[in-house]
Amino acid sequence: MFIRRLPAFDYHTPATLPEALALMGRYNGTARLIAGGTDLLLAMKRREAAPEHLISLAAIEGLKGISSGKEGLRIGSLTTLAEIESSDIIKKGYAPLHDAVRVMASAQVRNLATIGGNLCSAVPSADTAPPLIALAASVRINGQAGERTVKIEDFFTGAKACCCGQEEIVTDILVPKPEALSAGCYLKLMRRHAMDLALVGVAACITLDKGRCTAARIALGAVAPTPIRAPEVEERLIGKTLNETTVAEAAATAGTQCRPITDIRASLEYRCSMVEVLTRRAVMEAAKRITEAR
Repeated sequence: MFIRRLPAFDYHTPATLPEALALMGRYNGTARLIAGGTDLLLAMKRREAAPEHLISLAAIEGLKGISSGKEGLRIGSLTTLAEIESSDIIKKGYAPLHDAVRVMASAQVRNLATIGGNLCSAVPSADTAPPLIALAASVRINGQAGERTVKIEDFFTGAKACCCGQEEIVTDILVPKPEALSAGCYLKLMRRHAMDLALVGVAACITLDKGRCTAARIALGAVAPTPIRAPEVEERLIGKTLNETTVAEAAATAGTQCRPITDIRASLEYRCSMVEVLTRRAVMEAAKRITEAR
């Protein structure tokens, strides 16, 4: 598709969250928030979006940064994918998210793209969504009416749609501290080895006690209108001693949990088959990471 120059717009740079919310209210329906701009600016060039006002969040310091405490992890919505990739806190304690950002786009894009933007774009193949669902994360949303917290698995309402209102801003991603003897993994199937959208994405987080699975969360991406959990797979893992046989039996149900489409990149049947394969591999890798961490 031919990419044109950007259409005309007014650019606003509020310094605080209340200023940004006030601008969103003033230009209701004609404004868009911009963080890294890696998705929005391309959409504007293609005329898929034509906002009259762009409201930059870049100057709002409170929306950036990574911190951890007794409750878990807090990631500001304007934190870039590159910052997440280089964070030892995330690499050591929240590995599925590190797995995801490491295989997203190019280094140049990761230096601009933000985790909040990736979530709010709400594309079915958004790589940060499955690991955050598997990690039981939530988003904190602020608006003129106040603050609310929404689980990531409830955040997406459809393809390219989320529950964040026109006059609301995602400010933080909150991830609870994982239990002891827990680990996770995110695996992504691509047509190329880098800089490609996911054909299938699978995130698994498990907890083991003497080799027996006591908790499991499995999330799938790019195989439904929104990222989704796979509860039947989780149920088949919990209470079992994890080995190749029991994990394969649980993963066999994963393909029935998704609702993929056939498109130019892959068929429905292929995606369902690969959901099963990647689920098995992700669970086994998570179990291996627990063993290696002891």
